[in-house]
Amino acid sequence: MNRILYLQKNLIIFGIPLLIIGLMIIIANSSIFDEYPKSLSTGITFDLLLTVPIIYFMLIRKTSIPKTTVVPFLIIGMVVCSVILPTQNQYYLDLFKTWVFPVVELSIVSYVIYNVNKAIKRYKLNKKEKIDFFTALKNTCFEILPKGAVIPIVTEIAVFYYGFVYWKKRRLNENEFSYHKDSGTVSLFIAIIFIVAIETVVFHILLAKWSIIAAWILTFLSVYSGIQLLGFLKSMYKRPISIENNKLFLRYGIMNETTIDLTSINSIEISSKDIELNKETRKLSFLGELESHNLIIRLKEENTLIGLYGVKRKYKNLALHVDKKNEFKNQINNALQQ
Repeated sequence: MNRILYLQKNLIIFGIPLLIIGLMIIIANSSIFDEYPKSLSTGITFDLLLTVPIIYFMLIRKTSIPKTTVVPFLIIGMVVCSVILPTQNQYYLDLFKTWVFPVVELSIVSYVIYNVNKAIKRYKLNKKEKIDFFTALKNTCFEILPKGAVIPIVTEIAVFYYGFVYWKKRRLNENEFSYHKDSGTVSLFIAIIFIVAIETVVFHILLAKWSIIAAWILTFLSVYSGIQLLGFLKSMYKRPISIENNKLFLRYGIMNETTIDLTSINSIEISSKDIELNKETRKLSFLGELESHNLIIRLKEENTLIGLYGVKRKYKNLALHVDKKNEFKNQINNALQQ
């Protein structure tokens, strides 16, 4: 019964705005529109960019649906307007794209950052241990953004934050462990970034002889890839592995992470031997077999490894590299004994 009521409620919330959008599309393709294109274009524009978002907001304002879900309806409205209206009748749409929508985007980003900072301050008041920005960012975005948009947005913000904002040296606590110093991953990342930079220049010059647009598109994609690699690399310095509250937080920058209850650990083996990776045995590093390991954690039951953009994979055995492997193993054994 509750499920039926839930579906009916969602049908009303999303059905009414979509019905209005469908009606606008029908009007734009009708014979009436051909008679009064200018006035109807204005009406359709205001309905799609103002009426639909306002009605949707009124429908969700007393529900648990994030208010930021109004933005997708704004985007849908802009796209529909661009498709169904003649170019010469898109005056108000162009004004909206130029002056209003950038303000909306900036407001959303500011709102997210404000809530993340507030969450971090609230966390610091109640906890003694250091706050992990990436975790706080995810938790905050899940509260204020549509679930489907959270992971892509969080990943992009985190890449920029770790790549360009967070330069302060991260000092490790006694319960924290680094994993990048002796693994060779840092050198690999730097080499890839260097290769991308060189190849970008070479391919830009070659492609420019054929197409300037194609050359700049490739350059943009290469620069964007380089920025992501830099963010991934620096996040490894800022997100150490930690043991807190009878839980083991395994992190590989913002690329992979998993949380293990210490009581679910069957054994910890110090080993650098090659292992066969399969559905039960995985590596914490997203580089897989390209990176060596010096520890293997075996669990009593399956757990979940969360990768880039929220990709989830099950595992029961996890191979990883920890710079101080003996201290790491001893701390876990001591915690289990206590």
